[in-house]
Amino acid sequence: MALVFVVAVFVPSLVLAWLAVRSLRYQEYLLERQQSLLYQGVADNAANEAQAILTDTEREFTSLVGVMLSSATATNLPATFDDQLRQRWHLAQVGFVVTTTGNLVCPSPFSRPDTRLFCDNNGTFLSCRESAEVYWNNVKQVAQNPGNESYNLNSEIAASNLPQSANPGNSSDSGNILGFKNKAAMPRNVVPQQQAVQSLKGQQQDPAALSKIAASEAEFCQLIGTANDGMLARFVDNKLNLLFWVRHPQNPQYVFGAQVSLPRLVEILKPAVLKTDPELTKEICLALLDDNARPVALSRPGFHANWKRPFAATEIGEALPHWELGVYLLNPAKLTESARTLKITCGLLIGLLVLAIGVGSWLIVVDLNRQMTLARQKTDFVSNVSHELKTPLTSIRMFSELLAQGRIADPAKQQSYLGIITAEAARLTRLINNVLDFARLERGEKKYHLQPSDLAALARETADAYRPHLEANGFRFDCDLPESAIMVNGDRDALAQIIVNLLSNAEKYSGDRKEISLRVASKAASEPVAEVSVEDRGLGVPRGCEDKIFEQFFRAHDSLGSGIQGSGLGLTLARQIARAHGGDITYEPRDGGGSRFTLRLPIARSADSPVRAPSDQATKS
Repeated sequence: MALVFVVAVFVPSLVLAWLAVRSLRYQEYLLERQQSLLYQGVADNAANEAQAILTDTEREFTSLVGVMLSSATATNLPATFDDQLRQRWHLAQVGFVVTTTGNLVCPSPFSRPDTRLFCDNNGTFLSCRESAEVYWNNVKQVAQNPGNESYNLNSEIAASNLPQSANPGNSSDSGNILGFKNKAAMPRNVVPQQQAVQSLKGQQQDPAALSKIAASEAEFCQLIGTANDGMLARFVDNKLNLLFWVRHPQNPQYVFGAQVSLPRLVEILKPAVLKTDPELTKEICLALLDDNARPVALSRPGFHANWKRPFAATEIGEALPHWELGVYLLNPAKLTESARTLKITCGLLIGLLVLAIGVGSWLIVVDLNRQMTLARQKTDFVSNVSHELKTPLTSIRMFSELLAQGRIADPAKQQSYLGIITAEAARLTRLINNVLDFARLERGEKKYHLQPSDLAALARETADAYRPHLEANGFRFDCDLPESAIMVNGDRDALAQIIVNLLSNAEKYSGDRKEISLRVASKAASEPVAEVSVEDRGLGVPRGCEDKIFEQFFRAHDSLGSGIQGSGLGLTLARQIARAHGGDITYEPRDGGGSRFTLRLPIARSADSPVRAPSDQATKS
């Protein structure tokens, strides 16, 4: 058991400790990964807040157009929309009006420099005379795509333009769902430190290194479709133009729009950037980066870093294409120091645990040997004594109760029962004498008094003694015993104990079919043997337990679940006694259900002197 403990517990503990020590080198990576997830969540939340502000800004513009259309000057609104909008809405850089037929009504290119530049850059696009590369996210385009309320064209475009390894199974250009000409997804302007830019093989670009949004080339009339409002972005001379537009039900032949001033928009986006957990502001700086990866807003003014290499970053979306929210560590070395401290702490803890396991294992092995020796002695003693004394005591009690209750009136039967009680009492005396010699079993000095015995007569005597008990419990007990003697060399009490154990076992496991048969016969072979078979129609032995039923304390049927009492020693003792006599006991299933246990003993050729049983057999006898 000590060896088993070392192999099963101590050695695996050392292996686990070695693996734990090796895993310490990965602690820094794990710590960085945990912080990456935390800071990525900060960037995602800030990006979501920025998107929400843009959505609210678009709604503000839509509401303002409705108010302007309801005012007294609504009749002149298309021609004067630029001036009125800039007066009422501080985010407007240029206001424009386009008819649904493609005529640019406002602004006039001669009113001021901003309008001239606006008309030069966007006039032909808004008039639906040319296509342009645009980024847009209009969830109200559902009218053109029924059944998909969350359709996002640019996201679909980006997915369709990813490398083939990043978009498996995509054999069609899904970005052309609306007939627009799609552009390939562009690389991101920043490379987060926790993002793998290249695949493991270094042959294909990691999809995470590509922007999740991509441009689509289309005319303005195609983009607005049947929607009532929306926003779109396009780059002109590498400068971002963000356009809001609305088609109001009060004047549906016009599309009112505005080019948003990005510097003013950044001012209202700053709260989304600056709103971070006070505890995190001690460790990170959150930056709003434009399409050139330049910071336009910082949560910590005056902070400087390599803006293209944030710790974590998230794209804002189609309204501000290629704008990102990046998270930068104020003290990058602090992460390495934390990982080193964690590594040292874990190493010391592992060493302490290994030492504790070693000392504890030694103490357990020492105590285990002592306790197992003591427990084995107690268990063997109690089990053997209890099992050997149970059978004669049962017979004595059964017949004495029958006589004491006056249920036996026949004098012949009374005399017979008294004889049985006397015989069992004598046998009990012999068993008690054996108990007194129990200490000799540990030294292998247990002796069986072998002498020529008639196995048939012994079986008949045992059957007659056990029959009243079986019949009183409703059993049909059949005996097939030869008239001629079958001589074996054996201890009569020990052989009788085998037969009684087999009969008791058959009785306990008979179930509802209370049938037991006892047969004695001799077989002529190379070595003539005598056989005693006990058969029943009971539960049988489960498959796979044919050999285990002879092991000490093993029970094929749980006593608590089945209600069958027993200690699991009967068959063990019977086999050990049989083997001490040069024979054996075997089990085989019986045709039609039930079990057959067979005791085989060599037929005696001459009288033998008492022999000493082997020490291992003597312990179980």
